[in-house]
Amino acid sequence: MHISDRLFGGLTPEAFLAEYWQKKPLLVRGAFPGFSSPISPEELATLACDEAVQARLVLEHGGDYPWELRYGPFDEEDFESLPESHWTLLVQEVDRHVPEAAALMETFSFLPNWRLDDVMVSYAPGQGGVGAHIDNYDVFLIQGLGRRRWQINHTPVVEEHLVPNLDVSVLADFVPDAEWILEPGDLLYLPPRVPHFGVALDVCMTYSVGLKAPSYADLAAGFLEHVLVTADPLSRFGDPARRPVHHPGEIDSVTLVTIRSILRDFVRDDATLDDWFGRFITASRRENYIEKTCLPHEIRDGIRNGSLRRRARSHMAYRESARGAVTLYAAGEAYPLADELSASAALLTGTEPLTAEMLVPFLDRDDFVELLSALVTAGVLGWEN
Repeated sequence: MHISDRLFGGLTPEAFLAEYWQKKPLLVRGAFPGFSSPISPEELATLACDEAVQARLVLEHGGDYPWELRYGPFDEEDFESLPESHWTLLVQEVDRHVPEAAALMETFSFLPNWRLDDVMVSYAPGQGGVGAHIDNYDVFLIQGLGRRRWQINHTPVVEEHLVPNLDVSVLADFVPDAEWILEPGDLLYLPPRVPHFGVALDVCMTYSVGLKAPSYADLAAGFLEHVLVTADPLSRFGDPARRPVHHPGEIDSVTLVTIRSILRDFVRDDATLDDWFGRFITASRRENYIEKTCLPHEIRDGIRNGSLRRRARSHMAYRESARGAVTLYAAGEAYPLADELSASAALLTGTEPLTAEMLVPFLDRDDFVELLSALVTAGVLGWEN
């Protein structure tokens, strides 16, 4: 996909990654020329009422207490009772539901799918915001409607000091060293842990393209969970060659060699870890998608009548092994592909539209149609409206 020369103010993706990525913020005026918010405030509120959508309301003032946090799904009465200012609606994974929002993800296709998270959209009337805070991941902030004043401090926060006893994490000692007012089409890139504070100056919508950045603890916990699920519950430590010990309090070297071997066996080779990571990093962290079964015959009929679209690009990736075998990962599941289907992995996870013409070479294979059926059922693919 062609990346607009305006996106990073004339910088190529290579130059952006070398100079700014995870190093320092970047503001680009007019990165998206003529940008018009692909979803209206009313449509965003409707999404926030859907049980399959994760949404939050942050009320700095006008709630039951300062900085009250409320969770969706909401209803019409929830919005009718809101004050005129100082609140924010946050809706996650708008890219699943709005194709134009999903297209924003493709703008950043110079980054791998698995590194992207979702498009979160925030709406706020005047003075709405979520307080000065940090994110533990990179974020691209695209102004979609109205104006928002952003204040940042260029120095990443090492240790957070938060205002105590709040529902949301607000920095207690935020001191900005830069301030900008963003208008529709402007882009602000922030590396991890750069403190920032955005306030709506009028009716305002901001599109946040967030990145995945699992902590080492998340990775370890995820792999240990995999181990617990895959371990044989009947297998236990044994020592049939045991000999009498001279020092009963000692853990002898023979025992330690056995224990090391048992634990290392869970990581039998690099392929074991590679396969686990593909499942882990494509799984949804929010678990709010409601599956709708799609049968194989519906796939063939649907493709004849239109195109598939990627509803959750960040939840699809693939891996090619050293021997050339290709595995597609989607929504936490692994789909080993037959050699004849290996080329389809790059197509399904790429940026080109999934038209009938593109898919025809594979549609005579039942296993490919069954794969598409599983991907639509999992919610990572859907039909063009």
